Amino acid sequence: MLELRHLKTLLALRETGSLVEAAERLFLTQSALSHQLKDLEDRLNCTLFVRKTKPPRFTSAGRRLLALADEVVPEFKAAERDIARLSDGEAGRLHLCIECHSCFQWLIPCIETYRANWPEVELDLMGGFSFAPLPALARGDLDLVITSDPVDLPGVHYEPLFHYEAMLAVSNRHALSQKSFIEPEELSDQTLITYPVTRDRLDIFTQFLDPAEVEPQAIRTAELTPMMVQLVASGRGVACLPNWALTEYLASELLSAKKLSSKGLWCQLYAAVRTEQLDAPYVEDFLQTAVSTCFKHLTGIKRIRDKEASTI
Repeated sequence: MLELRHLKTLLALRETGSLVEAAERLFLTQSALSHQLKDLEDRLNCTLFVRKTKPPRFTSAGRRLLALADEVVPEFKAAERDIARLSDGEAGRLHLCIECHSCFQWLIPCIETYRANWPEVELDLMGGFSFAPLPALARGDLDLVITSDPVDLPGVHYEPLFHYEAMLAVSNRHALSQKSFIEPEELSDQTLITYPVTRDRLDIFTQFLDPAEVEPQAIRTAELTPMMVQLVASGRGVACLPNWALTEYLASELLSAKKLSSKGLWCQLYAAVRTEQLDAPYVEDFLQTAVSTCFKHLTGIKRIRDKEASTI
């Protein structure tokens, strides 16, 4: 019998383009996902996709089920939202704050989708660049904070969104553009361009430079990612930015992006909410919308498995 989980699996396979990434998205092992798909094909007595192609090439039967999934899954989610509203009420407040300057790229589409689904929720957005948003969340002044720096606070829960790689943006004419990866010592004679926040909120310092006891020659700040990119492209310095934030600039060949150390510098992004609000339907749906929007709009990010999530 065809089940909703089968349709969600086929959608994940189409969107990710591989069994490995689809399994990660669905929080399954690759073996479990393969077994589920084989079982479905046995039940339907047909092949749904060609396995030795990347991305997988769907058969006529597979494309028919994908068309069904495109209709049914959104309707199912909408019905869940409607039922939640009827049982718990629509009204609520969701005052958001972001600590990550680059998050506007995916957060704005997320908010647009969410407003359409929850028109009665009072929604507000601000940047947490001039104050400490997490203590404000704990006090009840805010309702959700997007952060990569969890702090152990009573009554605050951190919901994992995704892994991202922090990379060093350099001019194509910069000597470092010839390197396959960058070591901390190579930034000791560089001007580092950062967002205007304290260094303890910047991964380039906390996870890369400070452990190696390396200080850049100079630090320059810029409030917006496009400003940072233009400064880098014109040879005014180098900048550490999330891999997803650099995608469009790399495509236009404005600059180069280099790994920080041979293993790369991987970080995690979270949505922080008060524990007491976790079960509120309008909060739950925002978290689900945020995750789906991230993976729809961003490239180079990975899902955070439960065992990898912060214990804070």
